Amino acid sequence: MKPQPISLLLPTYNCADIVHRTLESIKWADEILVVDSYSTDTTLDICREYGATVIQHEYINSARQKNWAISQCRHEWVLQIDTDETLEEGVQQEIQAAIATASADVQAFRLPRKNHVLGQWFQYAGIYPDYQTRLLRRDKGRWIEREVHAHVEVPGQIGTLHGHILHDGMPNLSKQIRNLDRYTRYEADEAYKQGERFNWTQLILKPGFIFVYRYFWQQGFRAGWRGLILSAYLAFYEFMTYAKLWEMQELNLTKSPK
Repeated sequence: MKPQPISLLLPTYNCADIVHRTLESIKWADEILVVDSYSTDTTLDICREYGATVIQHEYINSARQKNWAISQCRHEWVLQIDTDETLEEGVQQEIQAAIATASADVQAFRLPRKNHVLGQWFQYAGIYPDYQTRLLRRDKGRWIEREVHAHVEVPGQIGTLHGHILHDGMPNLSKQIRNLDRYTRYEADEAYKQGERFNWTQLILKPGFIFVYRYFWQQGFRAGWRGLILSAYLAFYEFMTYAKLWEMQELNLTKSPK
């Protein structure tokens, strides 16, 4: 089994307080390629300490940023990870074994992701195993053109690994509320771009349905107060997405205002 080199693609922007953990978990990669959106803190200094190659590009959306950068990776196999993520211990060996034995038909692998909510792994409300296609052949996979939460598409097969990505997605509520404003803006822009128009049922009925579905049907209640908070957050996320879509139509805008 001949070892295959791997490139690590890491998008960054002003993340000096958390990027060290990510880099520690992926420092074994043969190449670390950082695509940065013009950070103004010490993010790039930290990345260079790990031998990373840094390229910079204006951020439009996550999909375009990664699609622009992936072709500049040196190696055929690319692992993409975000700065609020780390790799579980042992995943390195599984990844290296998988790409060394992958047939030509297999063009990507997906990994399960453990999302941490307020400091604890959260496995209810439908957010586990949260499979993420992050290991892909450089010349085959691309992120679909979407304003937010884009996923990878490949023309061939996608294998499944067992080791986890660890995602510190909701470290505290203040950060999550700031993210909510930005992400719901992107969601409204994407909905408008796809030809979706505001309907009152989206604003009145859908958030309530999502709360009931996440909290009761998908057993978010089993996680105690975290389950209640997350289910309410996901419902409010839906509410604000469609409120912003209404705002765009009401103010005759083509993009949700910042």
